[in-house]
Amino acid sequence: MKSRYALNVDPKCCNERVLNDCHQMYTDSDRGLITIAQSVGMTLLPPRKKITVMLIGGHSVGKSSFINWYVEEHIQKPGGAIGTHGFTFVTSGCKRTSLTGKATFQLYPQFKQFQKVKGVSEYISTEICTSRQKQFSLVTFVDTPGLVDGDMKYPFDVDQTILQLGDVCDLILVFFDPIGQALCKRTLNIVEQLKVKHGDRVNFYLSKADEARGESDRQKAMMQIAQELGIHDFDMPTIYIPNPNKPSRCVNQIEEVCHTIQKTIDQTVQNTLNTLGKDCEVICEAVIDTLNNDRLCYKENSSVCNLSCALTLLGFSVMLLFILFISNIYWEFLVVLLSAYGIETLLLYLDPFMRALDSLPMQIQLIICGFLMQLSVILHILAYLLFNSKPTLSGKQKIELQEKLEYVQEMVKPKKKKLHVIYHQQSIGDQDTD
Repeated sequence: MKSRYALNVDPKCCNERVLNDCHQMYTDSDRGLITIAQSVGMTLLPPRKKITVMLIGGHSVGKSSFINWYVEEHIQKPGGAIGTHGFTFVTSGCKRTSLTGKATFQLYPQFKQFQKVKGVSEYISTEICTSRQKQFSLVTFVDTPGLVDGDMKYPFDVDQTILQLGDVCDLILVFFDPIGQALCKRTLNIVEQLKVKHGDRVNFYLSKADEARGESDRQKAMMQIAQELGIHDFDMPTIYIPNPNKPSRCVNQIEEVCHTIQKTIDQTVQNTLNTLGKDCEVICEAVIDTLNNDRLCYKENSSVCNLSCALTLLGFSVMLLFILFISNIYWEFLVVLLSAYGIETLLLYLDPFMRALDSLPMQIQLIICGFLMQLSVILHILAYLLFNSKPTLSGKQKIELQEKLEYVQEMVKPKKKKLHVIYHQQSIGDQDTD
């Protein structure tokens, strides 16, 4: 019987919803995780809403035909002229549109680095179509130029561009032709380098398998390819575009390609949810640390401020003593500083102190005056230096940070858990259980 947790949810719609919701939680202009992270000095990248699948292989090996079959629309023109066919991004959208170089880079910011490759901008385009077949709404295909050997010169560094694309693509499909360009040296060299760096993303397929003369020719081609690549544990499904008007006895494993794409989408959804959870934890910790550090800075500033004020008062007290000493030596200074009534009041309270000063030799009084003046200056300088307090958050900033923390804890985390449950319930719903 079906699992009691089974949901009547289209996996495509479920995955699309999860990826779109996660992307929205990052990019929301008011309370997106990217904006919140920036407020605490962090940088986050938004998750992609689609996976990127790159197809590489020799000229006329069937890359464009596979894309048309997967999309179920005639988007790519198979068998383009050698050397003129560039890189084409095929993705889904609300309207059938074709874009050229710069517009493509605006649509895919992660590929802007390829603008630096000399000449490649003129040979990059995007085809947007409205197809919703299979998992196309969650996939962006990258159709690469057909690779050939010999003296053929491309208008750009095709090898380097493909290798750089391999760094940002989620899946790399390598098509080999059993009767044409199966052992194209350029293809093999690029594949070897991609295999070293991204072995888990590279998948091999023997395309146009129905055009081989027999099973022995297909096996021979696969053995030659495996030998050239130095791969022992080698899996290369045979695929071809189904044609009801051209039946073939060759086993067609083209659905294996769809299954591989589906697995990559599922893994991307899981990785996106896991990354969302980790980013929420990191942001919460960063906000809490920021608020705690602000409290510590406030306490330190209070202590420093109290010490600075104490040194300032002490400096003024020493300055008063200096004034008394200098006034005792130069009585006219005291008369100018205070009125006659002020002098009488001062002598009333400080008469013993003034008599003691008179008993000291003039040289000692001058030395004490110099010391008191220097001590007063030093105390004021120390008070000024200590008064440079650490910057702290304003009350408004602390309230905003606290609100952001509560938003992540009370809104984003529960929504992430809900999306996780929906995703796993959809996975369980696809299986029959006892």
